[in-house]
Amino acid sequence: MPEASERGDGATPEHESPALPGSGPGNGDVTARLWLTLIPIAVILALDIATKAWVMNTFQMYEQTPVIGDFFRFTYTHNRGAAFGLDIGEHSRIFFLILSLIALCVLGAIYRGTPSSDRLRILAISLVSAGALGNIWDRIRLEAGVVDFLDFGIGTSRFPIFNIADSAVTVGAVLLLISFWLEGRREREMAVAAAEATPE
Repeated sequence: MPEASERGDGATPEHESPALPGSGPGNGDVTARLWLTLIPIAVILALDIATKAWVMNTFQMYEQTPVIGDFFRFTYTHNRGAAFGLDIGEHSRIFFLILSLIALCVLGAIYRGTPSSDRLRILAISLVSAGALGNIWDRIRLEAGVVDFLDFGIGTSRFPIFNIADSAVTVGAVLLLISFWLEGRREREMAVAAAEATPE
C-alpha cells in the first residue's frame, strides 16, 4: 500500500509535523534583526534622554563637576551644531536638524537593503539611528540646542564636549565602515576564487 505522502491526497505522514507559519528557514535571522534594531535604539534613547534630563535638573549652565579628577568631568552646555561641538553659525540648529533627518532616510534605505544575516551592519545602523534620534529630539524641543555634558581632557587640551547620542553615532559609524570593508573584502575574495575556477 502506498505511503500517505505518495497518495497525493494532502495527508501528512505521522513522522512529519505540519509546517507552522513563520517557522521556515531564516526565521531566526529575522528575529535577530528585530532584536538588533529595537533593543539598541530603545536603550540608547532611554540613556540619552535620562542623562540629559539629569544634567539639566542637577547642574547650572557651564558648571563643571570633576568625576575622575580633571581628566573626566561633567560640564553642562548646549550645542546648536553637530556632534562634538561642530557649529556653522546662528542657523546651525535648523541646518543640522534637516541634515539629521536626511541621514535617517539614507540609513533607512541602507537598512532595507541589508540582509538579516549581516548583523554587524544592522547593529551599526541601529546605533547611528538611535544617536541621531536622541539629538534630533533635543533640537526640536530646545531652542538652545543639544545638551552636552561628557568632558574629557588634560588641562586646557580637551576633547569637544559630547553626550550619549554622540557616542552611539560614533561607535555605529565605525562599525558601519567596518561592515562595508568586510563586504568589499568578501567580494574581492569571491572574484578571485571565480577567476581561479574559470578554465583558460
